[in-house]
Amino acid sequence: MRYAPLLLFSLGCVASLARADGFAVDKVYHPYVLANEMEVEWRFTSRQWDEGNVLNQQLGFGKAISDDFAVELYAIGNRDEHDDFSIDAYELEGRWMLTEQGQYWADWGMLFELERSHRDNEWRAASGLLMEKELGKNSLTLNLFLAYPWGDIADKELKTEFRAQYRCRWIPALQPAIEIYTGDDFVGIGPSLMGLWRYQGQKQLKYELGFITEVSHSGVGKDHTLRFALEWEF
Repeated sequence: MRYAPLLLFSLGCVASLARADGFAVDKVYHPYVLANEMEVEWRFTSRQWDEGNVLNQQLGFGKAISDDFAVELYAIGNRDEHDDFSIDAYELEGRWMLTEQGQYWADWGMLFELERSHRDNEWRAASGLLMEKELGKNSLTLNLFLAYPWGDIADKELKTEFRAQYRCRWIPALQPAIEIYTGDDFVGIGPSLMGLWRYQGQKQLKYELGFITEVSHSGVGKDHTLRFALEWEF
C-alpha cells in the first residue's frame, strides 16, 4: 500500500493520545537540514492555568555537521514560584534528515534530545519521528516522541508526546497553521502563524507565533499557552 507508512504512523499518533505523560506545547519540528547551516534560536513559552503562570525560555546555537545531520545546544530557563528567572537545564539536540525533500511521497527525519538539570541529578533522553507531507500549497507535519527521565526523580516512566501542524504556505512571510499537542492528560489545539525572510543566499530569519488552548477538560478552568520563536539561520 502506497500510504501504509502514513497510516501506521497516524495510528501510533492516535494511540499516543491515550498514554501521553509530558506537557508537550513547545515546537513542531520539520524533518529538514540545510547543508552548512548555522543558527541561533530563541523560544518563549507562557502557560496560563489554574495553578499559575509557567514561563519558559530557551536559547540555542546549532550547526549542521553534515549534509543531513545538525546539532544544537540549548540553555533552558524557567521562572520559579518567587518570580525569579534562572537557568534550569541544558539540552543537546540532534536532527537527522532521513530522506531528501521530495524524494518520496513524504519527507522523514529523526530528532534526538539529551537534557540535564542545572542544579539536580535529573536527566531526560528523547527520540522522535518527524514526517512532513506537502499537499499542494499546504503541508502536514507530524511529530511522535518517546522520552525517558532518570536520576533523582520520582516519575521514571516512558513518556510519549504527539504534535501536529497543518500549514498553508500562502506567502513566505505569512503562513497560517493549526497545531495540535498532547501530553500529561493534555490535549491542546490552536492557531499559529509563521514565516521567513531570506537574504544573502541561504541566510534567513524565521518566526513562529501560536496560541494553544486545552480542550480535553482534564483540569478545571482555563489552560492557555502562548508560544513564540525566532530563528536566525546563516
